[in-house]
Amino acid sequence: MVESVELPSRLAILPFRNKVLLPGAIIRIRCTSPSSVKLVEQELWQREEKGLIGILPVRDAATEVSSASSPDIGANLGERSSKNHEETSDVHKHGGKNQPEVIHWHNRGVAARALHLSRGVEKPSGRVTYIVVLEGLCRFSVQELSTRGTYYTARITSLDMTKVEMDQVEQDPDFIALSRQFKATATELISVLEQKQKTGGRTKVLLETVPVHKLADIFVASFEISFEEQLSMLDSVDVKVRLSRATELVDRHLQSIRVAEKITQKVEGQLSKSQKEFLLRQQMRAIKEELGDNDDDEDDVAALERKMQDAGMPANIWKHAQRELKRLKKMQPQQPGYNSSRVYLELISDLPWQKASEEQELDLKAAKERLDADHYGLAKVKQRIIEYLAVRKLKPDARGPVLCFVGPPGVGKTSLASSISAALGRKFIRISLGGVKDEADIRGHRRTYIGSMPGRLIDGLKKVGVCNPVMLLDEVDKTGSDVRGDPASALLEVLDPEQNKTFNDHYLNVPFDLSKVIFVATANRIQPIPPPLLDRMEVIELPGYTPEEKLRIAMRHLIPRVLDQHGLSFDVLQVPEDMVKLVIQRYTREAGVRNLERNLAALARAAAVRVAEQDHAVPLSKDVQRLASPLLEGRLADEAEVEMEVIPIGVNNHDISNAFRVTSPFIVDESMLEKVLGPPRYDDRETADRVSTPGVSVGLVWTSFGGEVQFVEATAMVGKGDLHLTGQLGDVIKESAQIALTWVRARATELKLVTAEKDNLLEGRDIHIHFPAGAVPKDGPSAGVTLVTSLVSLFTQRRVRADTAMTGELTLRGLVLPVGGIKDKVLAAHRCGIKRVILPERNIKDLVEVPSAVLSGLEILLAKRMEDVLEQAFEGGCPWRQHSKL
Repeated sequence: MVESVELPSRLAILPFRNKVLLPGAIIRIRCTSPSSVKLVEQELWQREEKGLIGILPVRDAATEVSSASSPDIGANLGERSSKNHEETSDVHKHGGKNQPEVIHWHNRGVAARALHLSRGVEKPSGRVTYIVVLEGLCRFSVQELSTRGTYYTARITSLDMTKVEMDQVEQDPDFIALSRQFKATATELISVLEQKQKTGGRTKVLLETVPVHKLADIFVASFEISFEEQLSMLDSVDVKVRLSRATELVDRHLQSIRVAEKITQKVEGQLSKSQKEFLLRQQMRAIKEELGDNDDDEDDVAALERKMQDAGMPANIWKHAQRELKRLKKMQPQQPGYNSSRVYLELISDLPWQKASEEQELDLKAAKERLDADHYGLAKVKQRIIEYLAVRKLKPDARGPVLCFVGPPGVGKTSLASSISAALGRKFIRISLGGVKDEADIRGHRRTYIGSMPGRLIDGLKKVGVCNPVMLLDEVDKTGSDVRGDPASALLEVLDPEQNKTFNDHYLNVPFDLSKVIFVATANRIQPIPPPLLDRMEVIELPGYTPEEKLRIAMRHLIPRVLDQHGLSFDVLQVPEDMVKLVIQRYTREAGVRNLERNLAALARAAAVRVAEQDHAVPLSKDVQRLASPLLEGRLADEAEVEMEVIPIGVNNHDISNAFRVTSPFIVDESMLEKVLGPPRYDDRETADRVSTPGVSVGLVWTSFGGEVQFVEATAMVGKGDLHLTGQLGDVIKESAQIALTWVRARATELKLVTAEKDNLLEGRDIHIHFPAGAVPKDGPSAGVTLVTSLVSLFTQRRVRADTAMTGELTLRGLVLPVGGIKDKVLAAHRCGIKRVILPERNIKDLVEVPSAVLSGLEILLAKRMEDVLEQAFEGGCPWRQHSKL
C-alpha cells in the first residue's frame, strides 16, 4: 500500500486533460507529444524510475485525453483498485498550429511515481514515445506554475495530514460514524460482486489493511464517473468530506447493480427448461417492459422468410440460407451481428437465382438494321456481331466467346454492347473497372470484415434482377494491382465458361451460376491486359473514324441529339455540311467524335442564348397550329402579334416549340464558327511550316487515343560529339536514337556526308534531338526511320518533303522492321493532310484493315531498307543512293 512520502518543494507537471488521477490508483499512459516525452525522459527515465512527477488536471472544451474502458469494479478492487488505463498524454496538441493554447489549470493535483517505464520509436517517423505506469501517492496544492524548457514545473505544498493530525481525526465521533457507514456499504458491494462474479477474496483484505481515508480514493478510482465528480473527490482534502462523497458513489454503484439483478431475476423466473435457448430474447422483453416499448421484429423476419421461399434458390443454397435464418431468429436486433446477418439474407433473397429475361426470337435483319441505325461505318465489327447473334439463334445455350472491343475513346464501344443487349432482348448492366485495384471489388469482401459487401458482379445482378443480362465490363485495361490483390486475375474465373457456373463470391460464400450472363468487355489498349485474361476474350479492334465518316455521323446522329438536348429544332438552328467539315478539319483532330459533339453543342448553346434573349414579339406563321385554350376569350387573327398566350396542360412539346419558333432559323456560317469556337486550332499548313527547315522530319505514332503525327527535330552545335535527347522519352526510343546516329555515322562516307580528309561526322559538334510536346511521355521503336531522316536532313541541309510521313523500326544493318498500329497511324496521317506515307514492306498486310476511302487519298510507299526511306523522303530522291552499299 502507498506509504507516506515526503514531497519536494517543486515538481515537474504532467497535465491530464479532463481526467483525474487519485491517490492509490494506478494508471497507464502513453506519452507522444514533445513536451511530455521531454518530461518523462528528464524526470523519470534518467533517474531510473525513482523520480516523482505531479499530475495536474486541466479543463478544455474537447476531451483530448481519453481513457479505455475499465474492467468491472470487482476485478479492479481485487488488484488494489488499480485502473489500468491506457491514455495518451498529449495536452499540448490543443488548438491549431498557430493559435496560442488556452489551458485552465486546476489548483490541486496528485504526486505520482513510475512503477514501469518503456521506450519506443515510431516508424517511419522515428518519433520517440514512452509508456509509463504511474501510481498516485498524495494530494498537493499548486503555489506557483512555471516552465522548464518545453514542460511545466510547479512549486507545491502537500495537503496530506501528518500522523498527529490523523490520530486526532480518528478520535472524532463523526469520522468514526462515516468510516463505519463507508465500510458497511463497501462490504455489501463486495458481497454482491462475490455472488455475481465469484471474486472478491483479495478485495476483503483491503478493507482490513488499508486506512479508510485512503480506501475511499481507491474505491472511487475504480468507478466510471464524470470529470466534475473526479475533481470533487480530488478537492476533498477533509477526510470526513471525502468519506461522505465516497460512500455516496459506492452506494450509487451498488444500486445500479441491484437494478440489473432485478431485471435478470424477473426474466429467469418466467423461463422453463424448454425456453433456455430464448434467454437473451426474454431479457430484452423485460427491459422493454420497463421502458414501455413492446415493439417486436418477428413480423419482419417472417416477411424475410417468405421472400427467401419465393427466391427460387437451389436446394444446397436453400439449406445454407435456412441455417442462417435460424441463427437470425435467435438474435436480438441490438446484437452486433444481427444487422450483418439480416443484410446477408436480404441479398440472398434478392438475387435472381432462376429469374431470367424472356428472350425474343432473334431477327438478324432487324438486328442489322438496329446496328446500322445506331452506328455508322464499322462494317467489320457489325459483321462479327451479326455472326455472334446468328450462333445464338441456332444454339441459344451456346457458350460463345467473350467479345472485347478495343479502340480509342469516342468510337462507340459501349454503345455497341448496348445494341447487342437490345438485339437479344436482354437487360443491360455496365460495370466500370477503371481504377479498380482491390480483388474484393470482383470477388467481394469476406463477411468477417466490418463494412463488408458483395463484389460488383453480384451487386450488379441484384440491381438488374435477372440471371442472364448482357454485362459490360468497361475499361478492363485500366485495372491495377497492389497489396489488396489483382482484380484482373479474379476476372479469369468470371470469364471462363468452364468455371463461372460455380462462381464463388467471398461475401455470398455460396456458388452462383454466371454461365447465363453474356459478358462484353471494352478497352483502349491491349498491352496492359494480362495475357491469361486476354486469352479468354476475342479482341475486336475499332479504328478511328475518317473525316467522311465523321461528317455522316454528325449529320445523322450528333446534330439531332445535340438539338434535342438543348431544346432546339432544325427550324431554329441549321448546320450545313460545309460548316461541319470545317469543324472537323479546323477544330478537332481525334479518332472518335466526342470533341466534335462538344463543338456542335457549343454552337447549339450560342443559338439557345439568341433565342432566349429575343425581346420582340414572335409572329405566328400561317402553318402553325394555334394552341387551343378555354382561357382565351377570342382567337387571334393570322399574322397577329402574340404578347402572351396561356398554354394548357395537354399541349405537347411539339406544339410548344412551334409556338416559340422564330421566323427565320439561325444558319451557322464561318464567321459564327470563329465567334463561338474561337480561331481554328489546326490547319493544313502546320506540317509544311514545321518542316520548312532542314533537320525536321514527320513520324507517325500510336497512342491509346488513336494515331498521331509526331515531329522530330535535330540540330547541331559546337561540342565534343555528344548526343542530347529531350521530350520525355522512354528507354526504347532513346536506344532508337542511338542506333539511328550510329547508322548515319557508319555510312557517312557512302552518303557523302563527310569527305575523305574529315571522316568523323561529329568532330567538334554535338547533336541535339528533340520530340516536341515535351509534357507527353513517348516510347517505342517505330521512330527509327524518322530519326535517321532527320539526321540526314540536318547533315546535308536539305529539307524533308512536307507531305510525307513515315514509321518503322531500324536495325544497325539498315533493315526497316514492321511495327504495330498501322491502321491508326494511316488514319492520323489522313486527318492531318499528309499525302504520302512510308511504311515497312512487311506491314503491307495491315493495309487491308484501312478503309478504301482513306487509301485512295494517300500514296503508300513501302521500304525494305533505310536507303528506300531516304529515296522517298527527300524532294528529287536521294542523290547518294548510287554510292551506298545495298
